[in-house]
Amino acid sequence: MFKIQRVSNGNIVFKLSGHIEAEHLSELQKVLNDESASTGIVLDMKELVLVDHTVAEFLARCEAAGMTLENCPGFVPKWVDRVKGETK
Repeated sequence: MFKIQRVSNGNIVFKLSGHIEAEHLSELQKVLNDESASTGIVLDMKELVLVDHTVAEFLARCEAAGMTLENCPGFVPKWVDRVKGETK
């Protein structure tokens, strides 16, 4: 199960939890697009359990756009770094 929860603490924080797969990206992208600016957006992944390669690519693009990836499980930064290395 995949869940997005929006909270505000000065920044716009989206708490992502569960399993995120490629099929969920359109929903996540829509939620992010509904915000006026990509800066100041935090993706809190404390409760994230699983992502696939396509999601790792998406997260790398989010980070490159100025969003903050916070409370990432150990595997997420590794995947994002790997994806960044593949695009060079």
